Amino acid sequence: MNEQLDRPEAPSGAGLVLTHGASGSSRSPFLIALAAAFSARGVTVLRYDLPYRQASATAPPRPEGGARDREGLRGAVKTMRTLVPGRVFMGGQSYGGRQASMLAASDPGLVDALLLLSYPLHPPRKGTELRTAHLPELRTPALFAHGTRDPFGSLDEIEAARGLIQARTALLPIEGAAHDLFRAPRRAGPDVVARIVDGFLAFAAEG
Repeated sequence: MNEQLDRPEAPSGAGLVLTHGASGSSRSPFLIALAAAFSARGVTVLRYDLPYRQASATAPPRPEGGARDREGLRGAVKTMRTLVPGRVFMGGQSYGGRQASMLAASDPGLVDALLLLSYPLHPPRKGTELRTAHLPELRTPALFAHGTRDPFGSLDEIEAARGLIQARTALLPIEGAAHDLFRAPRRAGPDVVARIVDGFLAFAAEG
């Protein structure tokens, strides 16, 4: 299966397409936990395997496959539009979040808000290789959830990237977390997943 659907018992009418990082899949523990938490709040969640993951259970994404991955995400959003009557959001972890933001930048009306988890602003120890060229074209509200020890971008670098976006943004810092937010230390809070869900739903409600 390339899609996993989490239907809430009491639907709010909203939907979220959620995708994974470079080494993950729609069945990663973090995405499963997030989907369950969003579903408990009434959001229908579609966990989606990007095309590169559909093609191989282990191979990493390739630069030349980015456009195909984005088109796959577009299709998942269209599917979600047939499942819910209300607003549709799109989110992704690391590589998946980057592809989601690139897709939204090219199609401003596609979704109502973005959830960007551990956005890979640059490769570790390569702070000059920024992945921000598309951000000035982004017109979709975006919430960044980011660890304070993430080697793919510091909080200051994320703040600078937010300044490039011509839409409402917010940053939810996860204290002590590196790139894998699901492994955040206890000092980050009792439940990082709950914090992310609460933060995003409050952010989305403002728009």
